[in-house]
Amino acid sequence: MAIVAINEMPRSPAGAKLGWVLSGLAILFLGTDAGAKMLVPAMMAAYTPPQLRIPADPGLYRLLGAILALSTALYAIPRTAVLGAILLTGYLGGAIATHLIAGSPLVSNTLFGAYLGLAVWCGLYLREPQLRALVPLRN
Repeated sequence: MAIVAINEMPRSPAGAKLGWVLSGLAILFLGTDAGAKMLVPAMMAAYTPPQLRIPADPGLYRLLGAILALSTALYAIPRTAVLGAILLTGYLGGAIATHLIAGSPLVSNTLFGAYLGLAVWCGLYLREPQLRALVPLRN
C-alpha cells in the first residue's frame, strides 16, 4: 500500500462543487434554525411538540441557538470546518436521542438529524482532500 501525499490526492472539480453545495445547504438550514432559536425563542418553544419534553423556557432556546450558531459558524469556516462538523455531530446526536425517547416517527423526525449529519460530513469529505487522505474509501 502506497501512501499518497495530500497534494497528490485526486481532486474532482465536480466533487468539490457538490461538497460545497451539500455544505451550503446544511449551513443554510442550521443557521436559520439557530437564528430562529436566538431571535424568536418564544415562538420556537410554542411550536415544539410537547412529547419532546423540552422546557418552554426562552432562555434554553437562546442557549441552544447560540450553541448551534457557534458550531455552524465553525463548520462554515474552512480552517475550522472539521471542529464544527464534530460539534454539529454531537448537537444532532442529541436531537436524534430526544426524538427517539419521545417516540417520534423514525424516518421523518427521528432520523432527520442523521440526514443533516450526513450532509455535513459528505460535504466536508468531498471538499477537503486532507479528510479524504485521512479516511480513504477503498474499492
